[in-house]
Parts: sequence; C-alpha cells; structure tokens
Amino acid sequence: MSVTLFEQHFGVSPQGTASAPGRVNLIGEFTDYNDGWVLPCALQFRCHVAWRRREDNTITAVSREYPDQIDNFQAYDDYQPSTRPWANYIRAIVAALQSEGYLTKGIDLALWSDVPQGRGLSSSAALEIALLGALNSAFDWNIDGAKIAKLGQLSENAYIGCQCGIMDQLISTKAQPGAALLLDCQSLEASSVTIPGQWSIVILDSNYPRKLVDSEYNARRADCEAACAVMAIPSLRAANTEQLAACRDKLTTQQYHRAAHVLGENQRVKTTAAALQQADLAAVAEQLAQGHNSLANRYEVTVPATDTLVAIAKAELGNRVAARQTGGGFGGAVVCLCHRDDVPQLLSAVERNYTQKTGLKATTFVCEAGAGLEVNNNG
Repeated sequence: MSVTLFEQHFGVSPQGTASAPGRVNLIGEFTDYNDGWVLPCALQFRCHVAWRRREDNTITAVSREYPDQIDNFQAYDDYQPSTRPWANYIRAIVAALQSEGYLTKGIDLALWSDVPQGRGLSSSAALEIALLGALNSAFDWNIDGAKIAKLGQLSENAYIGCQCGIMDQLISTKAQPGAALLLDCQSLEASSVTIPGQWSIVILDSNYPRKLVDSEYNARRADCEAACAVMAIPSLRAANTEQLAACRDKLTTQQYHRAAHVLGENQRVKTTAAALQQADLAAVAEQLAQGHNSLANRYEVTVPATDTLVAIAKAELGNRVAARQTGGGFGGAVVCLCHRDDVPQLLSAVERNYTQKTGLKATTFVCEAGAGLEVNNNG
C-alpha cells in the first residue's frame, strides 16, 4: 500500500495517510453542474496517499502505478503542467489551495490506487480528495468536507481543464458505507439512502475508453449554459418543463435536448431515491432505463458498447435489473443494481454475448457501497 511505497522510496515512515474512494453514480447524470440532484455511492476502490512534511519547499511525489516516474516542483511556483498526466492532478490541487490562501510547504507524497482509471468511476476525484485530505492533515488547516470537495472541483475546472460539477468530489468526501447519498448540488446538502442489503452493485466496464477532457463533455455544459441564457435563469435547476417548452423556438435542437435531459433527470433522481427506500427494484429499473435512453437520445453521450451492455442486462433479467451507462459518457462503464442471487446469471450473460456483439471484452466488478475520505495523522 502507500505506506510501504513511501518507505521504499523515501527511506522513512510517513507521518500520515489519507484515502478516498472512487464512486458510481446510480442516477443523476450531468445534473451536478446544473445545480441539480444526484444519487451516487462510493465504492470499495480507493486512492491512498502517504505523506511526510519536508524542511524545504519541494513537493516530491511517486506513484505505484507509474514506478519509473517521480514528480518534483516547488510549492510556491505558479502552476505549470507536468508531462506526466497523473502528476498534473497534484500540481492542480496545490495551485487550487494556493488560490484560496492555503500555502503549501514542502512535502513528500506516495500514491497508490486501485480505482479503475478511465471507466467512469472517478479515479481523478479519488486522487484529488485523498491528496486534499493528506495536505489538510499535514498542515493543520482544518478545512471542512464541503470546502475540500469545492477545492477538488476547482482544481479540475481551473487547472486540468474539465468543467465537471461537484458530485464526484462531494461523494468521495462524504460517502457512507452501505448507502447512496442524495446530494443537492446547489446547497451541498446530503441525505443517506440505504441500498437494500440483498442487492448488489455490479459495474460492467465496457473497455471502450473514455477521455473527458478530450471529448465533448465541455460542449454539453456550454449547451446547458446557453439554454439558461435564453431562459434568463442562473441554472437549469430554476427551469421547469413549461418554461423550457415556451422557449423551444429560441433554442437550438441540441440546447433543447440537453436541457430536457437535465429537467427529466432531476425528477428521476428523486423518484429513484424514494424507490430505493422502498426496496422496489422494478421501479428503480424503470427510472434507470429512462435515464439511459435520455443519455442516448437527448444528451448523446452513450456509445454502442455501453448500449449493448445495457441491452444484454435487460434481455437477461428484465425488470430484475436496473442498468444504465454511468459517468461522463463517451465510453466507460454501465452500473447495474440487482438481487445478489441474480449476479451470476447477469455476469454469465455478459460473458456469452458482449464480445460476440462488440469485439470487446468486458471487465466486471461486484461492488459494495464504501466510506468517504479517511485520514490518519501519526504526528
């Protein structure tokens, strides 16, 4: 783990550790940056950071995933991107902290993660929140959870170049074991929604890679903002279906469809949360099916590989499985909720059919809802 990596590289024990989880969003896609509602849960996959303060202003980072790479930079330097993509996140976090008045001094960092990368499970947010937890503890800043999440989002928006909302960072900070969180992305209020104990969360990784920054993710956000400008509202949270219909002639077809997805998705989040509380799998399945169709036809972010995985799951289990593409789209993973006893049948159907239909091989994960940011300071 990160402690062993730290000791192997730096020759001393770390002063503390922090870890934060990846996540899967059950429903509520592209609503976060529109001040709406989302329903994610953390997973058992985590990013770990071990740290030790230095006497100078040098920040040194190593990563288990990139054993031949070391990143060094000065704490007070202006942000300069690294040629190593993983190191950019460290530099972006430090820059975001400095922009908010938190002056980082020298520190050694060792990173280790088992969050699958590029699969829509938010490996980047896990890294950001684990880093922020480590630095917050190392320098005794006492930053609260909501602010940590905002700093993580700021690092992506201002320095990485991805105009994400706050959902990924917020769930990685505040997640509770065994539950999803109904998050209000405007107020940052969160309420726990227990996932029935007899249900499993199954992630079907399409192995069709996604690259958010290089994709049309930012263009989708621009469409939403343009729709808001036409309706003279601060965000799509303030819109209703009647208002959107009244402005349809003033919107491009894309702008209308993006906004219509967000309005419908906000309602689906609330309906799904209520169905989860009633352990009504068929009702959850209907909401996720509607959500996937909207992602395909209104937001236009699904791909044949993820559409195929959803179709295989539904053909095999019908309303005994809730399935949809999750994450930023353009590839990545499908999330499924089903009874634990049905998991073998679901996985068998994917193995029999997916490669035949797509030429790709899916990677599958049977998951549980995990805890959020955890920090241990040894002094």
